[in-house]
Amino acid sequence: MSDSITISGVIGTVPHLIFGKNGIPITSFRLASRQSHRDKAKDEWIVDESCWYSVTTFRQLATNAGKSLSKGEHVVVTGRLVIRQWNNAEKSGTSVEIIADSVGHDLAWYTTTPVRSGAPARAEATPTEPDPVEPFESAEAAAAYGADPGEIDRSGDGFVPVDTDADQDAYARLDS
Repeated sequence: MSDSITISGVIGTVPHLIFGKNGIPITSFRLASRQSHRDKAKDEWIVDESCWYSVTTFRQLATNAGKSLSKGEHVVVTGRLVIRQWNNAEKSGTSVEIIADSVGHDLAWYTTTPVRSGAPARAEATPTEPDPVEPFESAEAAAAYGADPGEIDRSGDGFVPVDTDADQDAYARLDS
């Protein structure tokens, strides 16, 4: 059994595009979701702890996500929630992953102009060989594609950094 989930949050890592078996594109990233609520007694906003999710996309969605998404952007993700227990010799824990059916920029924060990339691949009753995927010309080209987009200008968007760790960069909304 799987649970369907929709989460809005901030992309906390650079989306990473790889090609799996048979050339199937896979893009993954970490998503931080943080809620806030108003404490009426203190007359102030309380920002709750971030919830972190690993998000994985496949096929056409992965290709489009790899081209369209950057660290620090606000997105809405819908998909299947997968929770796994893990352990190794030193540690144990729980991983929370969303196998995404849909990912898009959160229009509460952006306006967009859609660009058609082709019809999404449809599931078929019998598995078929996937369409060939163009490989990167060189390791340098692959590295450049996954390179960090650099510092994101957050001035004026109502968010402030809440975690200074570069790999877990998240922002909290300043509501007034």
